[in-house]
Parts: sequence; structure tokens; C-alpha cells
Amino acid sequence: MQKICVIGGSRYVGKLLVQRLHSTGHQVTVINRGSTSPPVGVEHLVVDRNDEAALTAALGSRTFDVVVDQVCYTPVQAAIAVRAFAGRTRRYVMTSTIEVYDPATAALPAVPSGTPVPEETLDPATWLVATDLPWHDDAYLQAHYAEGKRQAEAVFLRTGGFEFAGVRSAHVLGGGAQEFTGRLAHYAGRITRGEEITVHAKALPTVFIHYRELAELLLWAAAAHFTGPVNACSDGPLDVYDLAAVIARQVGREAVYRTVTTGEEASPFSLDRHYAMSNARAKDLGFSFSHTTDWLPGAVVEALTTDPSPTA
Repeated sequence: MQKICVIGGSRYVGKLLVQRLHSTGHQVTVINRGSTSPPVGVEHLVVDRNDEAALTAALGSRTFDVVVDQVCYTPVQAAIAVRAFAGRTRRYVMTSTIEVYDPATAALPAVPSGTPVPEETLDPATWLVATDLPWHDDAYLQAHYAEGKRQAEAVFLRTGGFEFAGVRSAHVLGGGAQEFTGRLAHYAGRITRGEEITVHAKALPTVFIHYRELAELLLWAAAAHFTGPVNACSDGPLDVYDLAAVIARQVGREAVYRTVTTGEEASPFSLDRHYAMSNARAKDLGFSFSHTTDWLPGAVVEALTTDPSPTA
């Protein structure tokens, strides 16, 4: 049994992670702003992680074996966590994102198209950190999501004072209404209704992971001893046409496509740039991944009950 603190843990992957940690016998503490309550038997600290004084006061004299941070988006949040958890934990696991590799938002070493992108493509130890940017502004943060994650990783790796692992998650799918982005439901709904899906002329593959698999990987990462970034994605990259084909088979309809013009926004997961991740490091460390096509049809069935119908 370990004493594990989860920051976030109120929905989707974080909620499932808390349930899994608790059910496997760990002593779990959840820190969030109180929008939802954790399972019975899980300690709940209601506090805003952005308020350093309140966070430190809420922690009191508590110490942990591991902290799993599900909701760190900026270097400012990372710096607060470093100070608040100094001397309180031996290990810190942060959920990061595939978006850190997006060549549209950062100048990174080029990886040949079709070659899975390894962790060393982005080394947090060398990344510039700027905590004086307007990270508290929601619009700025949304526009600079990938950069916020890159800089947060850098802060933890360089100044944490504890073992640090950054789990760079692929696009997370599954869970029906729990999948709050609604992207899979968006595709399922449009194909069911015979509506257009906007795509790039040459759409490139990306990688995905089921939310349950990501929760299991975080559970594994909490108990492990590796440090640094690790990519988390199921085997089997898919481009937007592959994804739509799986959905079309499930709903019994043909997907209808429209190619976007230069500068026009395409549907989610239609990419005109390459940054599909490699999961080789996680495999070498002992984690076994499923294949995307093993779980995607079931996730589509779940998504058919949830169709927010956002954009084309």
C-alpha cells in the first residue's frame, strides 16, 4: 500500500484512476475544488491548487509516497506544486500531452514523417520557462495549451526535488458521455446523419488511447521508478479516414468528406503535420498496450449516445 495524492480526480481519467487506486488498497487523498466527491474511504481536500497559501495550509503535515497531477497546465502551477510538495513526496507524476510535439506550436528537431516520435524529441531539461506570461488568463492558456504543458514539465524536471515522470498522453477516447471533449461523438453523429467531415488533402496519422488504458498506465507509473517523459498511446496510429471508416462500419453509413482549403480549419484528428508518438519506451519499461482497433469500435458504440455536434 502507498499513500498517493491525486490532484484533480473529479472526472473521466482522473476519476477512474482514483477508483482504481482505492480499490487496489492504496491510501488515497484527492485535491480539487470540490465539484465532485471521491469514493467513500478516499480523503478529500477541497482547495484551489492555484492558491499556494491555501494549498499548503490544506496539506498540513501530510506526506505522500506519490503525487499524480492530472490538472497541471502551466509552469506557474508547476512551480506552486514544487514548493507545496517539497519534502512531502518522493515521486511526482504529471499527466502531459501529445500536443507538446506539435510542430505548429514549437520548433523541435524534425522527425521523418511516418516515424513514431520518441520522447527525446522534446527534452524538458532544455526547454525555456517563462512564468511571467499571462498564464492566469483563460484565453491565453487555451491558445498556448501545448506550451503550458512543455514548460510545466520543465519546471518539475529541473526544480522538483523528487522523482518526476511526465506521462505524455495520446488523444483520449472512450467512455461515452464521460469523454467531455465530445470529439468521437462528433464524428459518430456526423457520419450517422450523412453530414460532411472536413479533412486535409493529405491527412496524416495520429495516435489514441482508451481512457481506461490511460488510467491503468498512470496506476503503473505511480508504482514505477522511471523518471522523465514517457509516451502513452495504444498501438496502431490512425488518420482521419481510418477513424471515420471504423465509425462508418459501426453506424452502417458511408462517411462524406470535404477537403479544406489552405488556412481553413479541418475536423478534429485531421492533421496536416506529423507528430504521432512512439510508445517504445513505456513498453521497454514493462507496460503492455492494446491496439487501437481492439477498443475503438466499442468506444464508438458508447459515443453514439452522445453527440454534441460542435463543428464540421
